[in-house]
Amino acid sequence: MKLLIVDDEPAIRLLVKKYADFEGYESEEAADGMEAVIKCRQSAYDIIIMDVMMPELDGFSAVKEIRKFSDVPVIMLSARGEEYDKIHGFELGIDDYVTKPFSGKELMMRIAAVLARSAKGKAEVQREVYEHEGLMVDFTAHSVSIAGKKVEMTPKEYELLFYFIRNKGIALTREKLLSEIWGYDFYGDDRTLDTHIKLLRKSLGDYRDCIVTLRGVGYRFEE
Repeated sequence: MKLLIVDDEPAIRLLVKKYADFEGYESEEAADGMEAVIKCRQSAYDIIIMDVMMPELDGFSAVKEIRKFSDVPVIMLSARGEEYDKIHGFELGIDDYVTKPFSGKELMMRIAAVLARSAKGKAEVQREVYEHEGLMVDFTAHSVSIAGKKVEMTPKEYELLFYFIRNKGIALTREKLLSEIWGYDFYGDDRTLDTHIKLLRKSLGDYRDCIVTLRGVGYRFEE
């Protein structure tokens, strides 16, 4: 795990680095917020330990800049323990707030806890993506793109396509599609399905033939 220790006091950086090294972390240092932002643009870190009061660019401003391009976990360090500062930090997206003076051992425990939460969160939001040649369907982001260009669809088109892909190669009856997409209590015209299939095929462009019509049965998605 790689840490970035940001503080204008060399003694604080040395203290944190000493404990980090003991715990087996790899660490780098920055003396102010500006240097921290530059380092974060150049390298990837697993967590940042960021002081609040610093020259050039304070910790809060540095976090605000870093959040524009990275969601790396951040633990703030501050001699000020006012509730306003803590709330402001959490609103910016920090993960923990430690008031100076602090215990090096406690800080390491907080780092371990934040890293564990971060790892769990990343595992839970692992993207589910389907790709076939130039067609990419991102179930997690609820988006579809063809040859790298995003395709705008209606909510029902998304639902139909997602259901087709998750059941690719399976013959789906009209009744099954209507009940799964529109609900078991759907009493509309069967042409509702045909209309949406037509719209979906139009949206899929060169991949329209992936949706195969099964006469007298329904439809099937084929690659």
